[in-house]
Amino acid sequence: MRLKIFLTGAAFTCLAAVAHPVLAQSLGDVARKEEERRKENKKPAKLYTNKDLGSAPLPPPLPAAQAAQPASGKDDKAKDAEKTKDQDKDDKTKDQAYWSSKKKALVQQLDRDQTYADALQSRINGLATEIISRDDPAQRTTLSRDRAKAAAELERLQKSIQDDKKAISDLDEEARRAGVPPGWLR
Repeated sequence: MRLKIFLTGAAFTCLAAVAHPVLAQSLGDVARKEEERRKENKKPAKLYTNKDLGSAPLPPPLPAAQAAQPASGKDDKAKDAEKTKDQDKDDKTKDQAYWSSKKKALVQQLDRDQTYADALQSRINGLATEIISRDDPAQRTTLSRDRAKAAAELERLQKSIQDDKKAISDLDEEARRAGVPPGWLR
């Protein structure tokens, strides 16, 4: 037992003697060293701004039909050219206002449906509580019928919410394929 204590004490003593004290740098020391380093650097780094980058026009997106199917004959090429012209006309009319208004309408519909679903869920919960608190079987039957109608409406509404979410994701995908900048959908 004494030997264990002696060895443990000796190990701690050796570690304390070998270990160097840790010197922490203050924030001021770090700042002074960085200032000295910058003074020694004769050539400053190049600073790029938006003016340096300029404005590069976005390449027109490939039509989905043209990207998916390579043209095999002259008739296919003519049809593809007509489709491209039609899509170019559609793309010109689909500007930022078009995409943002379409997304805004879908999001508003989703919000409306979710708010209505929350209200229906509260109504169902209230009816369930009322059913439990009533003693009259006739009143319970009426309340149960109302609760069943509300539950059916809530189920229909939940399907509508799923459809709304799918419509929003479909619009996002359509916009991505059309090369619409993401900022237009906000």
